[in-house]
Amino acid sequence: MLSRLSLKSNISSSIRNYTTKSAITPTIIEKLPNGIKVVIDPTPSYFSAVGFYVTAGSRYEKTYGLTGCSHILDKLSYKSTENFTAKEMNDSLNKLGGNYMCSSSREAMIYQASVFNNDIDKMFHLLSETVTKPKLTNDEINEQLSSAEYELSEIWTQSDLLLPEIFQQVAYSNSNLGNPLLCPIDNLNKISRNDLIKYRDIFYNPENLVIAFSGVEETKAMKLIEKYLSDFKSKNNEKIIKEPALYTGGEFSLPIPNGMEYRGEEFHNIYVGFEGLNIEDKDIYRLAVLQMLMGSGGSFSAGGPGKGMYSRAYTRILNQFGFIESCKSFIHNYTDSGLFGISLSCVPQADRVMAEIIASELRTLMSYDIGQGGISEQELSRSKNQLKSSLMMNLESKMVQLEDMGRQVQIYDKRIDVTEMCEKIDSVNRHDIIGVAHDILGRTEPTIVVQGDREAFGDIKGMLKKYGIGKITDDNKPRSKKWFSA
Repeated sequence: MLSRLSLKSNISSSIRNYTTKSAITPTIIEKLPNGIKVVIDPTPSYFSAVGFYVTAGSRYEKTYGLTGCSHILDKLSYKSTENFTAKEMNDSLNKLGGNYMCSSSREAMIYQASVFNNDIDKMFHLLSETVTKPKLTNDEINEQLSSAEYELSEIWTQSDLLLPEIFQQVAYSNSNLGNPLLCPIDNLNKISRNDLIKYRDIFYNPENLVIAFSGVEETKAMKLIEKYLSDFKSKNNEKIIKEPALYTGGEFSLPIPNGMEYRGEEFHNIYVGFEGLNIEDKDIYRLAVLQMLMGSGGSFSAGGPGKGMYSRAYTRILNQFGFIESCKSFIHNYTDSGLFGISLSCVPQADRVMAEIIASELRTLMSYDIGQGGISEQELSRSKNQLKSSLMMNLESKMVQLEDMGRQVQIYDKRIDVTEMCEKIDSVNRHDIIGVAHDILGRTEPTIVVQGDREAFGDIKGMLKKYGIGKITDDNKPRSKKWFSA
């Protein structure tokens, strides 16, 4: 066991690389001798929170022949470990009454929990067990594979879950960031316990782990790590292979799922997007403001302050075209790429005009002429205020704040203060936001995903080209894609 003194004496001033004295987010960041990065916000609270962030995820899977393992390991969290049976783990979590979760993403495996301050020791113990010492029994694996099969069959009937995943895969040609986030159905019967152990041996190592604490004093946090993770050592000395993100664009169409018609839910959908910006790009705040300006909404909304009722999704689309059920703009940012786009859901009879509505609206984002639909100063100001409001409101959640802190250290090796974020948002001007619109909407091939009658939507690429949207090349033919492909 590492003693407290030896643990601290091995942390040099160069490793303890970042401490901010901000009254809003006082943060301590340290790197331990075994490679674990620790980030602590000791601000007192009625609750304490802790998170484990592993550099892993679906983008790495195909390189190692482990497609789908992130999804299954997510489902295997909080099961039996070296020191707990599955029942003991479940009973212990229930007795704590806390909020706990595990989530797999394209670039991280996230384990988080929040509890009353007095219970942080017990919860940290349970988290450390499920992250570093799971048993992964065959019975547990088979149970979760069966559960995953049912979940995947259900997702096929939910367009709002299905289409964004297809869009991601089409945008990156089923590689790197286009690797399936959820285990492909065809792969479920191929995943073995050996695959899951191999995955853990590659990624679940101290040098790939960030541990975040909120509402916990530094001394207490370090004692917990010493107590429960002193024997956590690397099983693999090789550097993780990270295939660079390669955005390609492309097109894919699929029919409405069987059974949707009789439920009265037959809306056709179209997604159009482009390569966006990586998370460290200097223009990321400009693009975030642009996405907020476009906004999202449905044909029914209770309205009220902060609901985005003055965004373009409402004022220029939903309020103008009664045949459109929903309009959503989206933005995704990763370490080396990103996506930006818009989706529309409409009644089938309106398919033929969807491409032109999207193209014309995207075109206005690049116009300096307010009379022709260009972005006004009033719109810009409202969007910046709404983005700051959304940021502040999200960070009121202990778990969101914890994840933000842990993922920032995982990506940047530092924590960006919320006041700094707001200052960068405030600095965005009209020229900036129109400039980033030109950059995003004009430099890459579009990614197009359609659910419904593809022929009725017409020549989508041709319509985008007519409005000067996207880098359209005539020799690019739509590629055939298979969702959740291996």
